[in-house]
Amino acid sequence: MKPSVDRIGDPWGGRVPHGRHEPWPARVDTHLAEGVEARMVQRWVQAASILHSDGDAMDIAVVDGRMVGVRGRAVDRVNRGRLGPKDLFGWQANASPDRLTRPLVREGGRLVEADWETAMGRVVSRSRELLGEQGPGSIGFYTSGQLFLEEYYTLAVLARAGIGTNHLDGNTRLCTSTAAEALKESFGCDGQPGSYDDIDHADVIALFGHNIAETQPVQWMRVLDRLEGADPPRLLCVDPRPTPVARRAAVHLAPRIGTNVALLNALLHEVIRTDRVDHEYVRTHTVGFDELAARVEDCTPEWAAGICDIPASRIVEAAELLGTADRLLSTVLQGVYQSHQATAAAVQVNNLHLIRGMLGRPGAGVLQMNGQPTAQNTRECGADGDLPGFRNWQNDAHVEDLARVWNVEPSTIPHYAPPTHALQMFRYAEQGAIRMLWISGTNPAVSLPELSRIRSILAQERLFVVVQDLFLTETARYADVVLPAATWGEKTGTFTNADRTVHLSDKAVEPPGEARPDLDIFLDYARRMDFRDKDGGPLITWHDPESAFEAWKRCSADRPCDYTGLSYGMLRGGSGIQWPVNGQAPGGTERLYTHGITWAHPDVCENYGKDLVTGAADSAMEYRSLNPDGKAMIKAAAYLPPHEAPTRDHPFQLTTGRTLYHFHTRTKTGRAPQLNAAAPDVWVEASADDAARAGLGEGDLVEVSTPRGTLQGRLRVTDLRPGVLFVPFHYGYWDTPTGVGPDPTVPGRAANETTITDWDPASKQPVFKTAAAALTLVARGDGTPAPAPTTTASAPTAPHGVPATTGGPAAHATQESAISRDTEEGDR
Repeated sequence: MKPSVDRIGDPWGGRVPHGRHEPWPARVDTHLAEGVEARMVQRWVQAASILHSDGDAMDIAVVDGRMVGVRGRAVDRVNRGRLGPKDLFGWQANASPDRLTRPLVREGGRLVEADWETAMGRVVSRSRELLGEQGPGSIGFYTSGQLFLEEYYTLAVLARAGIGTNHLDGNTRLCTSTAAEALKESFGCDGQPGSYDDIDHADVIALFGHNIAETQPVQWMRVLDRLEGADPPRLLCVDPRPTPVARRAAVHLAPRIGTNVALLNALLHEVIRTDRVDHEYVRTHTVGFDELAARVEDCTPEWAAGICDIPASRIVEAAELLGTADRLLSTVLQGVYQSHQATAAAVQVNNLHLIRGMLGRPGAGVLQMNGQPTAQNTRECGADGDLPGFRNWQNDAHVEDLARVWNVEPSTIPHYAPPTHALQMFRYAEQGAIRMLWISGTNPAVSLPELSRIRSILAQERLFVVVQDLFLTETARYADVVLPAATWGEKTGTFTNADRTVHLSDKAVEPPGEARPDLDIFLDYARRMDFRDKDGGPLITWHDPESAFEAWKRCSADRPCDYTGLSYGMLRGGSGIQWPVNGQAPGGTERLYTHGITWAHPDVCENYGKDLVTGAADSAMEYRSLNPDGKAMIKAAAYLPPHEAPTRDHPFQLTTGRTLYHFHTRTKTGRAPQLNAAAPDVWVEASADDAARAGLGEGDLVEVSTPRGTLQGRLRVTDLRPGVLFVPFHYGYWDTPTGVGPDPTVPGRAANETTITDWDPASKQPVFKTAAAALTLVARGDGTPAPAPTTTASAPTAPHGVPATTGGPAAHATQESAISRDTEEGDR
């Protein structure tokens, strides 16, 4: 009998310990709908997770044309059969009864059903009007981190070479743009140096602003299995919250929010002061060390302690961990990326690895993580503010090469300025420069900062809004045209996870009603617009996912993200494969920079770097003078205080983030019963000290206010750093009976009612984690605790009276380890 586990109450499942340098043993997790047994499944269809950036490989169970469950793929290098809670239960959203099944168009102020001909006719008509009257700069595209590679690439071609607009970005701007920028600043090019397999080899794992237990739960399972095995790693956790990672860490640092650069400069100071520097590596493979050493010379632990409000002795202890590691793996995520001086801080993590020579070997690597399942593909395909194939928009030779691939004139591809980032696009729409905004697979009416402003922009009569999604989201309710999209499991395509692993996801079932794959919608638009290349032929020549993939391969040839050696056939039936895959690496590439830095030379680099304080782009001449030989760049940065500091009226720092059981704005996870029940509504976290001083207790209804707006939620008292409030960002506003906009008589619950319109100067990633806020009592609790999970970072300080988060029988999944399978086979 396979063991069955409540995977809401026990999110990470049972342990299969493994020692250092040993392969991670398989454990196959399976969840089937009630009443369905494995013997009843008619087909298992290959896929991978679409609800986080792990890329967990899975198979979809199909009975009579319906999805009925999932199981992990034991052969896959990423998860070895394991699935997290969102993997196990999120698939149920596909069959939600409120799926969009027909296009909608606005008539008389209301959205009404229409056919595809009418809906696409309106989109094409408005596109042509704007191109004729105001030019390509009047049209913008804002996409997702959840589409497939083939769809992003098609969108990039039609936007850049068809429309000719510079306004194309993804909501990956909110989660992964700093990862990309930090890699460009240090290595001249995007591309994750490390590999998930480094977890199996590292003796120290440092997690900077990365709650891996909740954001990449399967890789946390891998860490937990190492912690239970021989020669376990020591963990360094930098996070203001008492995350599951913090609870298992050898050293936990909870710095004042917005002080990451000060902390990292002190850690670098200590590593250099104690001469834990690999001088040969620095001399051979880097430039800029002397400037860094001079910059951090006075950044002592005592200096940083005064800024970060943590003991200097703990900083020294953390530096000792980093400096004495035999194989150091560092991971970075939103606690850095969405905070003050995001790129500057992420680059300092890279600097730690460069000065210690901790790159390109098993266990020695950096994972500048992603927050979304296909965030890497937006970057590769040029759908996130870059040119496809990691080409440099400032390098005329790169633009000419891309024009050759697309068979257009170089002048067709806008490269007169940096591609427009998302918040600038919304500013252009606010000002009236952008008159049409096509939003695909994302919900900015909940996910962008300062929501009252975003709503006012979307509601402008002069802005023609197209929304392409699965449900009538908060954003879709502002649209002039709504296009019903097919999703994961209902279409075929590839996607690449955070450690460059490419997976193929096959179509398992038909989409509901008239919903269409995003690729089909983009191809239909390109056909109707009659986009042409310079010889008069069709600009877009592919017609289905596989032909789109083959077109992308030609675009990726001889670029860092080279897919030319890959095919659907290679990806079907086995494991995902890490790019680059080409003649030199036919089986894929586990780690980058194993023999030095490869893509930083001035002729091939993706960009020429930026000033980390101002964001100003360096010129080709400046880059060439700094780095003529194409080495890794050690870039120093001075600490600057956050732009918004606490005041008497707003004495707290507000930070927002995720919970294990939800993804983004809950468009899918809120429709999965087990996930919704685990975290059904917004809550507010405060420390026990702060709650006691304010006379507040567990379950009290409180209001969080900033200079921009307010939200209300029940209070969860935790071991959070004092002076900080935490609110999960997943929850949208309460809707009016008409379904248009928030009801002004009902308090808001969206965290982004309160956040600030501000962004990192280099990566242009919004700052969601450093707002000044006030906390006030609305009503005493009635004994009902906050709706926050007890299994995660939101665990209560005093659990008495707070029921444990469980899922019951509906949340049970089987888990079968390789050991148990061998035992069963032996018994048989």
